[in-house]
Amino acid sequence: MNKGKTIAQTITDRTDYAENPEKTRKGELVTGYQCDPRTADAEFLLSKRVYDDITKRSQGRHDILAYHVRQAFKPGEITPELANKLGYELAMRFTRGRHAFIVATHIDKKHIHNHIVFNSTTLDCAYKFQNPIRSNKIIRRISDQICAENGLSVIVNPKPSRGHYGEWLGDNKPLNYREQLKQAIDAALAQKPASFEDSLKLIQAAGYEVKRRGSRYSFRGTGKGFICLRSLKGDYTEDAIREIISGKREAPATHKVTVPDQPRKVNLLIDIQNSIKAQNSPGYAQWSKIFNLKTAASTLIFLQENGLDDIDKLNEKAQAAKDKFNAINTRIQNIDVRLKDITALQKQIGIYSKTRDVYAAYRKAGYSKKYLAEHEDDINAHKAAKKYFDTLGLEKLPTINTLKTEYAALAAEKKTLYSEYHPARKDMQDILSARQNVQQMLNHREAVKEKETERI
Repeated sequence: MNKGKTIAQTITDRTDYAENPEKTRKGELVTGYQCDPRTADAEFLLSKRVYDDITKRSQGRHDILAYHVRQAFKPGEITPELANKLGYELAMRFTRGRHAFIVATHIDKKHIHNHIVFNSTTLDCAYKFQNPIRSNKIIRRISDQICAENGLSVIVNPKPSRGHYGEWLGDNKPLNYREQLKQAIDAALAQKPASFEDSLKLIQAAGYEVKRRGSRYSFRGTGKGFICLRSLKGDYTEDAIREIISGKREAPATHKVTVPDQPRKVNLLIDIQNSIKAQNSPGYAQWSKIFNLKTAASTLIFLQENGLDDIDKLNEKAQAAKDKFNAINTRIQNIDVRLKDITALQKQIGIYSKTRDVYAAYRKAGYSKKYLAEHEDDINAHKAAKKYFDTLGLEKLPTINTLKTEYAALAAEKKTLYSEYHPARKDMQDILSARQNVQQMLNHREAVKEKETERI
């Protein structure tokens, strides 16, 4: 609760901010679940009074009164109406329909975004929302899933940020003016100019005006202002460039321009995302018949969360998951075999020990038929035990205590392995399923390309 404010003021401030008519097209882009957005603050407050009466536990100053979730979309990709609908879906999935909420879609910024405010008290007023660990990650996953299902962009490499537009662009965000100039310098140096003056000519050829005042050089791009070379600092001063040309210094790695030896690999995340987003393309109808949209979206999110952005990584991860599971499974099977062997060996050692004196007396009696008839079961059991030891090639019998110690150690190891068995199997099944889905999508894409080529 906000310091110095009552419960009512705190809730009203939050809902008023979200429902701001100047940002929500005079309230047209505000929806509610199990509450009227116009009176949501009062309804939330009433539920807390009922909660106090039912549970006899007062929601005081330190209690969480409501939760506020923000959901942003890539600029120019979604309508306000659809954004509000998807915000409603996000709130429903996250709260499981157990908490009243409002969804307010703001259109005052370049990126359309939602403000979701949901009551901390459940609809039956008997419980409070239990915020799960890493709830922000859970919310992001649900939001990404919903966006993917609706053919909208999903952040390929999400990074912690304050939510600005650059977050949507990731590695593809446009370079600023200074970075563009650095890139032009890198491109000039990549052509191995013979002198600093030659590098200036190459930069000019790239569309930059070069100006010199005394010992200082400045560059200006089309429609831009001049940037002094000295202000770029580091590897981009005149002295640094001269040293790079003479070989005394290496070109800056962060901006080095290189020509790849082979074509860049297709980014699976972008490729699948584009397939889902291509709802207006001629081949989409056929694609949607083959692939369930939710399955494709789930595959996309799985790849994203596991950093599997190309087919080689996916195959390596799949093989590693299979190897791990198979290793655990094989070890468990081997332990089971050994446990059975130990049990059988303990049994035979016991029999051998119990019948040893009888067999010794039988030998001493010169293998008497009469003695054999009187002790046939014990003598035959002793012989069988000895034959069993011979098949194992045991020169010396282990002690019962040694076998018990080994058995206990193996049983403990098996218990530990079983705790890893099911997670390893699930990981293997998940990634193999994802790989199968990806392979089907890639095969379909290639088949479509071949058909298009034939038509040409």
